[in-house]
Amino acid sequence: MFIHAIPDNRGKKDGYYCSLVESHRVNGIPKHETVLSFGFIAAERLPYLKAAFNRGDPEAILEREKRSQEKRKESV
Repeated sequence: MFIHAIPDNRGKKDGYYCSLVESHRVNGIPKHETVLSFGFIAAERLPYLKAAFNRGDPEAILEREKRSQEKRKESV
């Protein structure tokens, strides 16, 4: 399972529409199935959501996502 985050492109909102997605294969073809929809999530809250639901060490995921978010802000 993973968090699927789609950037909000309407207006000047700074956030994402997020959902919890499960990945599986059907006859060798990858398929994604939405398990839970979170709706609109502010951009600064996205790293916490990913750390809570992704596999691995939550603290390491949180730090990686925060660094990634800072790099995106610098490039804009």
